[in-house]
Amino acid sequence: MQIAHTRRGVQTILEHIGSAHDDAQLAALVAVAKSKIHAGQQTFDLAALTPTAPTVTGSRSRVLWDVLEAAYRRLGFDAAVDDDVFMKLVLARVVEPTSKADTIRVLGELGVPAPGLRTIWRTLARCVEHDWRDKLATAAYAHATRHGHVKLVLYDVTTLYFEAEDEDALRKVGMSKERRVDPQILVGMLVTPDGFPLEVHEFPGNTGETLTLFPVLRAFQDRHAVDDVVVVADAGMLSASNLNQIEDAGFSFIVGSRISKAPYDLAEHFDAHGGVLHDGETMESKRIMGVRENARQRRVVYHYSAKRDRRDNHTLDKQVERAQKIADGTKPLKKDRFVKLTGTRPAVDQVLVDRARQLAGLKGYVTNIPQVRLTGNEIVAAYHELFQVEASFRMAKTDLRARPMFHHEADSIHAHLTIVFTALAISRHLQDLTGASVRKIVRTLRPLRDVTISINGNEIVAKTPPGDTAQAILDAVAASVTH
Repeated sequence: MQIAHTRRGVQTILEHIGSAHDDAQLAALVAVAKSKIHAGQQTFDLAALTPTAPTVTGSRSRVLWDVLEAAYRRLGFDAAVDDDVFMKLVLARVVEPTSKADTIRVLGELGVPAPGLRTIWRTLARCVEHDWRDKLATAAYAHATRHGHVKLVLYDVTTLYFEAEDEDALRKVGMSKERRVDPQILVGMLVTPDGFPLEVHEFPGNTGETLTLFPVLRAFQDRHAVDDVVVVADAGMLSASNLNQIEDAGFSFIVGSRISKAPYDLAEHFDAHGGVLHDGETMESKRIMGVRENARQRRVVYHYSAKRDRRDNHTLDKQVERAQKIADGTKPLKKDRFVKLTGTRPAVDQVLVDRARQLAGLKGYVTNIPQVRLTGNEIVAAYHELFQVEASFRMAKTDLRARPMFHHEADSIHAHLTIVFTALAISRHLQDLTGASVRKIVRTLRPLRDVTISINGNEIVAKTPPGDTAQAILDAVAASVTH
C-alpha cells in the first residue's frame, strides 16, 4: 500500500504505508492511508480502491495490558483486593505515572475503560478504610515465600518532599536526603535480597531514621508471625537501643558500623601485621554497645577493600589540599575537615589526617550472628545486597514517581504510597522475569495495538505483530510463568 501522486502522466510515490497479507491488514492500511491523505490532500479518494470505506472503531494496547494484568494476578493482588478500579490505578501507574485525574487519560489511550474521578477518590478512601496495604503486603510476602524462604530482609529509608510552606502532623521539615528545606515525609521500605518489596511505611518528616526500623519490623513480624529473619540495614540505623529492640524481638541483624573506633578494635591486628592489609581481608573484634543495663557485647566485622582505599585516599587528598590552602591563607577559613586553630592561625591537623589514612579502605559491620552461622565474608556479602533497596527506591522515585506531590492529607498520602508499593512489586516481578527494565517493557509493548475496523457492518481486529524485542519479552514472561 502506497500513497502516490500523478501529474501530467508522471506518478510519484509519496509514502510507503506497508504490505497487507489479508483483508484485515488491508483494511487497516487503507484506513491509515486515508487519514494521511485527508490531512493534507483533498483531491484523492481511496474509497474507490475498496468496495467499502473501512472505519476504525477502536484501538487498545491489549498485549501490554494483558502482561501487566497477568502479573497483578500472579502476585495474588486480585485476591487480596477485589477492586477493579484499584487494579487500574496500579497498572496505569506502571505504564505512565501521573496524577490520579490524568490517569483517566492514560487508561483511555490504552483502550481500557476508565473510571470517573469521583470513583477514583472513593477507591482511595476505601484503600485506607479497609487497610488494603496490609492485605497487599500479605500477598507480596506469600509470593516471596513461594519462591524460597525469606531468611534475609533489607531495610532503608528515603525522604519525599512537598512544595508546601506549612507543616502538618505528617509533613514536617527534617533532615532531607535531597538537601531540601521543604516539609517532607520519611518512607521506610523492607525488601527481599532481590529487591522485591515486602513492607512500606511512612513517618513524619522530622522522625529520626533509627526510630523507623523497629516499627516496620514489628509490623512485619505481627503480620507474618516470623522471627527467624536476618535484617540488614545501613549505618544510619545503628544505635544500641535499636539493636537491643531488634534482638529482643527475635531478629538477627547486620548493620553498617561507623569505623571511628577501628584503630582501637584492631590494634592487635595492626601491631601483628605492621598495619598491612590485604584486599578482601576481614578482621573481627568485640565491642560493648549501650550503657548500664542496656550494655551488650556485639560482634564487629571489618572489611578492607583496595578499591575503597584508593577512593578514600583520593577524597582525603582533596580535603587535605583544602585544609592546606586555609593554613596558607589562600582560602578563607570555613568548617573544613583537618583544620585546627593554633593560637590565632589555622593549621593542618596532621594527627587527624594520619588517623583518617589508617582507616582508608575499611568498612565495619555490627551483628549479633555468631561466626559459626555466618563468617565475616558472608556478613559482608549480605550487607552488600543493600543496593537492592536503593534500586527499588530509585525505581519508585523515578519510574513510578512516588513523591505524592498531588496529595496533602495523611490518608491520601497513605493510599498513594499503597498504589506505588503495589506498582513497584509488579515492576520488580516483571524485571526479574524478563531481565528488562519496566520502562523498556512499557516502551516496547505499548505500541502493539489491536485495531478494530468495521467493514460492511462486520468488525475485524487487526493486530500489530511484535518485533524481535517485543517477542523476546513475551517469550521470557511465558517461559518463566510455565516453569
